[in-house]
Amino acid sequence: MECDGMDALPDGVVQSILSQLSNARDVAACSGVSRCWRDCVPFLPSLYFPRSAFDSAPTEGAADDAIGRMVEAATRLEELVIYCPFSSTHLPRWLAMRSASLRVLELRVDSAADKAPAAAAAAGAGSGHLDCIGLVATLQELRLWGLTMTRPPSWGQLRRLRVLEIVGAHLEDLAVCGAVHACPGLTDLALLGCECAGAVAFTLPLLERCRLDFVGSGTCALTLAAPRVESLEVQGFNWILLQGGDRLKRLTIAKNTGSVSSVGIERLPVLDHLSLRGVQWSWGAVSYLLHCAAEVRHLVMKVEFCGDFDTLHPFPEVDLVEFFNTHPKLRRFEIHGAMFAALCQKNSLKNLDSRFSISSLEEVLITVRSPLNAEQKLITLESLVCCSPRLLSMVIRISQMKNCHEASDEFFEEICKFAHVNKGRVRIE
Repeated sequence: MECDGMDALPDGVVQSILSQLSNARDVAACSGVSRCWRDCVPFLPSLYFPRSAFDSAPTEGAADDAIGRMVEAATRLEELVIYCPFSSTHLPRWLAMRSASLRVLELRVDSAADKAPAAAAAAGAGSGHLDCIGLVATLQELRLWGLTMTRPPSWGQLRRLRVLEIVGAHLEDLAVCGAVHACPGLTDLALLGCECAGAVAFTLPLLERCRLDFVGSGTCALTLAAPRVESLEVQGFNWILLQGGDRLKRLTIAKNTGSVSSVGIERLPVLDHLSLRGVQWSWGAVSYLLHCAAEVRHLVMKVEFCGDFDTLHPFPEVDLVEFFNTHPKLRRFEIHGAMFAALCQKNSLKNLDSRFSISSLEEVLITVRSPLNAEQKLITLESLVCCSPRLLSMVIRISQMKNCHEASDEFFEEICKFAHVNKGRVRIE
């Protein structure tokens, strides 16, 4: 028996195969094959319009017309992704047509910026606010790229929304607070590469994962009430207050410019991973977090200086024995030069004796940037190896050390000897 490709398949099987298409170009090509194939378009669950979907379109409005026809034809559409340029004045009609079925919406809003009339933008339909998103009460995931939001959007309450991602946006603090407030049921929140200054406060009782990456030179304050949050990554904030950290397992705080002045967290009983990064932190914020993170297993310390405002100071002396005794479950420790120097001060090893043991430590990554206090640093390295019975790997990373200085050569030579003596567990990068 001969089979003539897909023509030999039952209509239901053809429909199932074609319903897996999402790229607008593929859908358009298949629709032109036959009426049978075109009749499968209403069953498409997803439509994706890539950035270059209409680069060769004959007229400016061709893209809007094509998007409109496809959205209208896909009567069971659940996911709509538009990266290509489009006119935001048509967006309310597209969303209204599929308001009952749409679950996922992703828009590259900067593609619509140049095509949106000023009157429409002022009314909230343009790239600035996208008020028409409120028409789709069934939305579960919303992703927006490159928008400008100067006032809170009129979305009403998107109670079914679980995922909100905004990337590369210009936001006013009151606007972003209003947007998040309209989504009380979020479990995942990501504001990435957003320019925003001022104070933002979010209350999200169901939030589990949160990534906030604010860029710019302005000062930022964050207040987050999220009793169920398990993973929190924040970048760009000077003041941070977290209400509810009982379930928090992973915490990353970074500040590439300026300083982290204050961090307030009630308690971190199950924290597994803690990462502190930045140029300058208040030592009060650092020590408070280290105190709260007594159960941490993976600790990353990559802070250059401490001090308040514009005054840069080295880290104060840290007692090595006390530090590891207060973090008994620490398995992996990544130390930048400043924290390592703090553990290598004159009195850092004063409480070290034969009974001391770092029982859980398995991996250490140490970045050394200065030959100063070389003898004490070598003693600290030896102590970490000798007192860590479960240690599998110690990596010593030599970074930006001036090799023209005689002390640098001598220090590097001693580290090489140390690595040779402990070959198999210690190596140099």
